[in-house]
Amino acid sequence: MKYRFFFALPVIALLFSCGGNQKEVDKKINNPEQYSENLEGANKYYNQNEDDQIEDFILRQGWEMTKTGSGLRCMIYKNGNGIPVADKKIVRYHYKVNLLNGRLCYDTSKEGPKEIWIGHSDVVSGVEEGLMMLREGDKAKFIIPSYLAYGWIGDSKEIPTRAVLIYDVEVVQVRNYNAQ
Repeated sequence: MKYRFFFALPVIALLFSCGGNQKEVDKKINNPEQYSENLEGANKYYNQNEDDQIEDFILRQGWEMTKTGSGLRCMIYKNGNGIPVADKKIVRYHYKVNLLNGRLCYDTSKEGPKEIWIGHSDVVSGVEEGLMMLREGDKAKFIIPSYLAYGWIGDSKEIPTRAVLIYDVEVVQVRNYNAQ
């Protein structure tokens, strides 16, 4: 009987100590502002960690890349002399997409170049931003953070969630929308 009392006493003390702050915990959990602040903090932490991974990858590759305000990295390794990519232009380009671990996700060399209408196509924002830095004939590498690519959902095929993408692109042709 004595032993049951000694085991029951800590359990009872624990139960009483946990229940006292339940209202404060409920306020924090159910407060949309607090939830939003926590989510923003988690995203900032994740994005900073991703940025550090990208910088480490670039350093290991020995690449010199330009970082834009959005976080996109770009390195033009062959300069073309054609028409610059601009809003409302049709761009035909080849690309290879890899993950940071080197896994190849997509390669247009098999099915031919992709064609998009800048400003009006369903393409990830990092690709469009990168292409707008190029001209016909350029070859470049982009490193696209997940928030400028497929983000939390991936593409449900080859690209996983929250994946940083490495695009190797070649701009084959730039033309006006109505020109054939």
